[in-house]
Amino acid sequence: MTAWLATNLIAAALLPPLVLVILLAAGLFFHRRRPRLSMSLILLSTTALYALSTPWVGGLLLKTLEISTPVSPDTLQDAHAIVVLGGGRRVDSAEYGSDTLNGISLERLRYAAFLHRASALPILATGGKPGGGELAEGRIMQHILQTEYGLTTHWVEDAALTTWDNARLSAAPLKQAGVQRIVLVTHAWHLRRAVPLFEAQGLDVIPAGIQFSSTRLDSILDVLPTPAGLRDSTFALHEWLGILWYKLRSIFA
Repeated sequence: MTAWLATNLIAAALLPPLVLVILLAAGLFFHRRRPRLSMSLILLSTTALYALSTPWVGGLLLKTLEISTPVSPDTLQDAHAIVVLGGGRRVDSAEYGSDTLNGISLERLRYAAFLHRASALPILATGGKPGGGELAEGRIMQHILQTEYGLTTHWVEDAALTTWDNARLSAAPLKQAGVQRIVLVTHAWHLRRAVPLFEAQGLDVIPAGIQFSSTRLDSILDVLPTPAGLRDSTFALHEWLGILWYKLRSIFA
């Protein structure tokens, strides 16, 4: 079992929906011997499932991770390069006949192309093959930028398995090219974790987030459970868990 797989299995057990299933199963297990504890666990798991599945709570949780506003075109003048972080792949995609980017990665890549056209800054694409597969995220991003956007990727980092790897492995080629200030493209909820990791490598970072969250209650649908609401809550909790892990790692390293 690789360290990447072990870390992700632990994370899955600590995050919804699996942690809620574990709580519910524990409640059912203690039903006869400790009925009060059983009822408390069942109530906790069902209440948490409902709350975390609402778009409003998902938005609130994602908003806690946002550390910037949308990047201003004026700030791009002071940067030296654009770094776009991979966010996952679809392994062995049937319609493409090979590995391809998932929706999260494509959203980031599209914004990186948009910023490149506004600034002419060179692009570094970073991402390896977490979970296996044939093609690394960085290589797939390079291919899509070339074939679908007509853009050249200046650097490709194709070994990173984590955000920490993204920062560590991208810093060397950037510094060798004299790059000091980067525009970091990722989702707004990922920047709180990603920016400090790149800054720790001695780079100045301009956060360039996408998909900023809303905390408004615009309709009754915002407080009804949906798959998208649970997804957003899980993304947010995953990020906070990752931030905690990196802090603990730095303390005990």
